[in-house]
Amino acid sequence: MIEYRNLRVALLGGGSVGAQVARLLLEQRDELAGRVGAALDLVGILVRDVDAERTVDLPRELFTTDAESLILGADVVIELMGGIEPARTYILSAINSGADVVTANKALLAEHGQELFEAADQVGAQLNYEAAVAGAIPIVRPLRDSLAGDRVNRILGIVNGTTNFILDRMDEEGDTLEEALATATELGYAEADPTADIGGYDAAQKAALLASLAFHTTVPLASVYREGITQVTPQQIESARKAGYVVKLLAICERLTDAATGEEGVSARVYPAMVHRSHPLAAVHGANNAVFVEAEAAGSLMFYGAGAGGVETASAVLGDLVSLARRHVVGGPGFAASSHADLPILEIGSVTTRYAVTLEVSDAPGMLASIATVFSDHRVSLELVEQSINPGRPGVDGADPVPSTATLVIGTHEATEAALAATVADLAANEAVITVASVLRVEGV
Repeated sequence: MIEYRNLRVALLGGGSVGAQVARLLLEQRDELAGRVGAALDLVGILVRDVDAERTVDLPRELFTTDAESLILGADVVIELMGGIEPARTYILSAINSGADVVTANKALLAEHGQELFEAADQVGAQLNYEAAVAGAIPIVRPLRDSLAGDRVNRILGIVNGTTNFILDRMDEEGDTLEEALATATELGYAEADPTADIGGYDAAQKAALLASLAFHTTVPLASVYREGITQVTPQQIESARKAGYVVKLLAICERLTDAATGEEGVSARVYPAMVHRSHPLAAVHGANNAVFVEAEAAGSLMFYGAGAGGVETASAVLGDLVSLARRHVVGGPGFAASSHADLPILEIGSVTTRYAVTLEVSDAPGMLASIATVFSDHRVSLELVEQSINPGRPGVDGADPVPSTATLVIGTHEATEAALAATVADLAANEAVITVASVLRVEGV
């Protein structure tokens, strides 16, 4: 028999995720009560319009536009509104009233996470956010709890399903980025304005959260280096395929040693990169997400599954809710966010990586020596060089003949990002180079 009083749950937001959370709370009330040790009563759902049509059939009396009354009468507040305001104000109000909070709001946490965690710590409340990173995939709690006694050294993550779907279509079907994006939009994977996805902003927010968790250091969103997929071409995809690689948008968080100071720091970055087809991340298809964790004692771990979707994300939200509700029953303060390490955030130039560079060059004597000198000047060693000749052709109707050119595909050994970027800049200015056709980093080696 349940002896603890019923716990009051307020839901802020009745969209695709919120509606599924509400449905599951109502349908599985008895089962959840058995897991928690107390009944979970959904006391209200904050919406803009109580009369709007819903995708899920829910009791109309649950809907309200009165945020203040709903929040102040709750033991646990679930925020699924998205955006910065009024979500930030509502969460702070909930925490200050003594309620625990569950949120899936990655943008808010990336911008104001430190403020919110400090507010929760001051009053002994708990702020859980499993659904903010990688949807249904459990990655926050493993990093925060299961690996708390280990040393995480690196995270490679595909954390945006829209871009993974697009790049997968380009690789599997030969689509252009525009064609793949149109398909993603039609299937509901991409928003009407896909900028947050294809620009890498969504992945950068998640990288900030993952790095903060993994390295016990507050990593601001502004410190995350970001490149999206808007410049990825079918030619790059095909070149990667021929070399045995696939292109993925990766969120990368890792411990590094600053070459200038010798001190340990952390890096968080997002960019498209080539991943060898033998790597587990290369097998992540469609709109799925995966996070590959490298820990000192545990070794390599991979978390894979649906990165989005109403019912899938609702699963992560309810997991957080059950965890918080159990704490109410058992008692004790919430767990504060761990930021004790306070490691410095290193610039992108300190990162060590590899480049795959494609050049169109003049087919002339001494060309290869000239190109090799540029790499040598920056102390970047070459792993492979592949050359193909593009035959010239005679002029038409009195026009000058088109001279033959060569395409060089150059793979480098590991070097700092600063040295590799400087190398590419000098290649672009070299007289033997007609154009730098493609530059992609190589990760997961």
